[in-house]
Amino acid sequence: MSALTDESLIRAAIAAAAEADSDDVPIGAVVFAADGAELARAANAREARGDPTAHAEILALRAAAARLGDGWRLEGATIAVTVEPCTMCAGALVMARVARLVFGAWEPKTGAAGSLWDVVRDRRLTHRPEVRGGVLAGECADLLEAFFRRQRDLG
Repeated sequence: MSALTDESLIRAAIAAAAEADSDDVPIGAVVFAADGAELARAANAREARGDPTAHAEILALRAAAARLGDGWRLEGATIAVTVEPCTMCAGALVMARVARLVFGAWEPKTGAAGSLWDVVRDRRLTHRPEVRGGVLAGECADLLEAFFRRQRDLG
């Protein structure tokens, strides 16, 4: 990648998370090409779209593939996400052949990149992206904590 640091990638994902609808958990994902160019970004939109698969990672992967226009493979790409991906999202980025996953906060309840499961590094799969977790973890966790605190206060 170009001069982008993992911290700058996660800051882009934090900015994407800020675009989430107020009813959606603020998780952001950004896909970068091998040269560092941003291909796509998205925020969780499950509530806004009424779609259980509208996780930030899935939406960003779809948009990146559409932008490239030459198939579904995102070889050489890096995805930056504010929270450790779930099994669905981890599986999707493996299937998309993403080269690298960088994420912020660990997710011990549903994480599939080292916490609860480790789908992305399962040796039985034909593709295993490089993974770096815990980048700006505190800032990413703060987004979630603030969201859930607001939800409790409203409820």
